[in-house]
Amino acid sequence: MNSNGQIHVLFVAQAAMIAAIYVVLTVIGASFAFGPVQIRLSEALTILPVFTPAGIPGVFLGCLISNIITGALLPDVIFGSLATLIGAVFTWMLRNQSKFLAPLPPIIANAVVVPFVLKYAYMEPFPIPFMMLTVGIGEVVSCGVLGLILYGALNKYRNIIFKKTV
Repeated sequence: MNSNGQIHVLFVAQAAMIAAIYVVLTVIGASFAFGPVQIRLSEALTILPVFTPAGIPGVFLGCLISNIITGALLPDVIFGSLATLIGAVFTWMLRNQSKFLAPLPPIIANAVVVPFVLKYAYMEPFPIPFMMLTVGIGEVVSCGVLGLILYGALNKYRNIIFKKTV
């Protein structure tokens, strides 16, 4: 296989592993990964597009699969997963900036999108601004705190773990 083919295989393998880990972390922490006050441990993985573009489809597919297998309603499956995708794309775009900026896109995307899903799909009685705050705080914990801890652990080995995929 040529070098280009190996790069594509590596990309797909990395994306699949990230998606699988996302699903496992979501299922393990499902009791506090849904609802108006949520901390989804798997959202820490949204830092991975800083290291590899495979993190973009990885976290998106992981979120999509997690939402499907945990019984989320269709608007949540669609829009919750799209919020994670948007966050991952913008994290990739900020990869050469400060590491402290990297968690902001998924925090903002989820804090803006998820409350509308909660309000209109799940009929949560809380006001949208309140849920923006609660979802946002959960995302700060998941993406900001846990994501930056993960960043610190992986950054030291970035050239070993995440070989160039594109």
